[in-house]
Amino acid sequence: MTFDSTSTLLATGGCDSTIKIWDVVKQYCTHNLKGSSGVVHLVQFHPDISRLQLFSSSLDCGIRLWDLRSSQCVCVLQSHYSTVTSLCFSPDGGTMVSSGRDKICTVWDLETKKVKRTVPVYEAVEGVVLLPENEDFSQIGVKSRDLHFITAGSKGVLRVWEASTARCVYTQTLPSTPVSGEEKDDDSLSLTCLLHLPSSSRLATVTAEHNILLYQLPALSTQQQFVGYSDEVLDVKFLGKGDSHIVVATNSCQLKVFELLTNSCQILYGHTGKSPPEGSMCLCKNTDGSVRIWKIDSDSGKVRCVALGSTHANAVGSITCSRMKASFVVSGSQDCTVKVWDLPPDLSKTEADMCQLTVRATEKAHDKDINSVAVSPNDKLLASGSQDRTAKLWSLAGEGSIGLLGVFRGHRRGIWAVCFSPIDQVLATSSADGTTKLWSLQDFSCLKVGHNTRVFYGSDGLVKLWTIKTNECVKTLDAHQDKVWGLHTNRKDDKMVTGSADSTITVWMVSGI
Repeated sequence: MTFDSTSTLLATGGCDSTIKIWDVVKQYCTHNLKGSSGVVHLVQFHPDISRLQLFSSSLDCGIRLWDLRSSQCVCVLQSHYSTVTSLCFSPDGGTMVSSGRDKICTVWDLETKKVKRTVPVYEAVEGVVLLPENEDFSQIGVKSRDLHFITAGSKGVLRVWEASTARCVYTQTLPSTPVSGEEKDDDSLSLTCLLHLPSSSRLATVTAEHNILLYQLPALSTQQQFVGYSDEVLDVKFLGKGDSHIVVATNSCQLKVFELLTNSCQILYGHTGKSPPEGSMCLCKNTDGSVRIWKIDSDSGKVRCVALGSTHANAVGSITCSRMKASFVVSGSQDCTVKVWDLPPDLSKTEADMCQLTVRATEKAHDKDINSVAVSPNDKLLASGSQDRTAKLWSLAGEGSIGLLGVFRGHRRGIWAVCFSPIDQVLATSSADGTTKLWSLQDFSCLKVGHNTRVFYGSDGLVKLWTIKTNECVKTLDAHQDKVWGLHTNRKDDKMVTGSADSTITVWMVSGI
């Protein structure tokens, strides 16, 4: 459906192959236009309302021009061989640009009803917008006063085209490039809608993942980002100075960083698989076997990728950072190995100079997937938990190797999380057997057993607060409708954030629990 330029007429296209024009003020149907082939999926009024013209497209991929005075189809403009997705008009109303999923845009002369130029754009285009006249767009490669238009489609970037030469003069770059370095269509990155907001000189795009991105003209700089739907939230972590942000990983390859004060969002590109974050520096494990390190600027709040490591043979299940000083990270993988990576002393380089992480030590640690790794508060010990139902304690004191100190046995199913106590010589583990256990680091004995459901933080959607001394559950937090995959507390221990498979993220005030 679409409104005319006066917002008094509304056109709707339907599955019954008809187009209806409605008087919005008087609330009645003024026209019932018949003759389209199949579902009418696009309707657009000519911007000059005095012409009383309507354009439409349906399954035959033609663009029909309707005269609303006579309610007749004047002509059918034939150029596209696939779905026509968008139409835009020049200010004088004499030129129209159409876009289609056949990877072309067509420039039409509306006086002669003929094609002026066919522009191959090499991607399925979902939206097209003409650049305003009499403005300086030299920042994005526009050097002439000829007609230029912007396209949005399956490649996920905005591109500017010169209509007279069919030449692309500008291609938007994403904040990070794909790991492979290859340009390819990605359904998760594709743009499904493009709108021009003339009163504020902005463009709005909608992504396949339901995010709304606003770009400011003339530079096409990112102004705001709204996350419309998170799908299944896999992990959440506090981030930034004073834990001012939270980083969220979902079952897509983008990370989302929310500023808690404003709920504004940054969408981070660069991964090729699911990438749950770990740690305050935003260390990201990845299903493509790589490890990425993202750093937040304390002043601007901008997040960028500063380092990459990629020697695991399978998906990375967990990653953690040294606790006393950011000198190394540890990753555990489905390839059953634990790797210790040295962190460069200077992580303030530009993104173009992204560091390559080097491996200090690699150890075949378990017989099955490694789900969790944790570093002790003094950086001397490492714990790992695995699907093989064991947790292990390792020494990080040696140069170039890690040494096994002991094995924690007793869980009946895979271990999903391991965590060191900040004050005692104790390790906590949680398992799919429905129990959490506390273990002595001295003799590897089990000290306490708790919980009563499968523990993935909370597969029943509940978060439970336990008193270790009495082994009692003192509080049950019920805010999620599905599994709680992520839980993290801030440095002051006065806030907690949880993320769930129900697509919601909840921030808790610990003092109020």
